[in-house]
Amino acid sequence: MRAAACMGLLLLATGCDAFGGDEGGFPPADRPVSDIVAAQFRDEESRDRVNEADSVMEMAAIEPGMTVADIGAGNGYYTIRLARRVGDSGRVLAEDVIAETRDRLADRVTRERLDNVSVRLGEFSDPKLPENSFDRIFMVHMYHEIESPYEFLWNMRPALRDGGRVVVVDANRPTNRHGTPPDLLNCEFEAVGYRRVSYTPMPQIGGYLAMFVREGERPEPGDIVACGQD
Repeated sequence: MRAAACMGLLLLATGCDAFGGDEGGFPPADRPVSDIVAAQFRDEESRDRVNEADSVMEMAAIEPGMTVADIGAGNGYYTIRLARRVGDSGRVLAEDVIAETRDRLADRVTRERLDNVSVRLGEFSDPKLPENSFDRIFMVHMYHEIESPYEFLWNMRPALRDGGRVVVVDANRPTNRHGTPPDLLNCEFEAVGYRRVSYTPMPQIGGYLAMFVREGERPEPGDIVACGQD
C-alpha cells in the first residue's frame, strides 16, 4: 500500500509502521485480504493513456484550494496530479504504510518541488489523520489490502470535513484477487457510518469509482456488524 513542506495542521499526526489487527472491540473482516505486492498499480504512462487520474479527479470534483489525503499513495501517481489540481492554495497529504515506499515518494515530491505536499508513514489500522481536515480522501487500488477495514474506516471518519467525501477506486472482483465487490465495499462503509453517494463503472481502468460521505453517528466498535463475501 500506500517531503517538501509540511502542512501545519498535519504536523499533529506522527507516523508508525504498523493496516491490521482488530483491537478495541472491532469485528474482524469476514473476507480474505490481498497482499501488498507493488507500490504502483500500473505504469503511469499506461494510466495516463486512458486518462485515469483526470477522469477520477473530475468525478471527484477536485478544485483549487482543496485539502486532499492520498492513502496508500505508493509511488505517487495520484499525489503528483492531485497537487497540481489543488494548486498552491490547496494541500495534499500522501501516506503509505511501507517506509521505503514513503521515502521514495518523499524524494519524488522534493525533486518535483511540490511545496503543497506532505508525505508521511501511516498505520495499518489507523491513518491517524487530523480531525475535520479533508475535503477528499482518496483510496485508490488499495482498499482490498486493509486487514481491519472497520477499525480503519472508523478511525478515518472524523478526518472528513462537513461535505467531505471518500473516493474509492478498485476492481470488481474478490478481495483475495486485488479487488473489492461493490456491494461488499458499500456494506463495510455503511457499517461504520458512511453513505454511498455515487458509483461509476470505469471499464477503461478495469474497475469502478465509488464515493462516500459521513452519515449519522459513528457507531461504537462493539455495535459494528461485519459483512460477508460470497
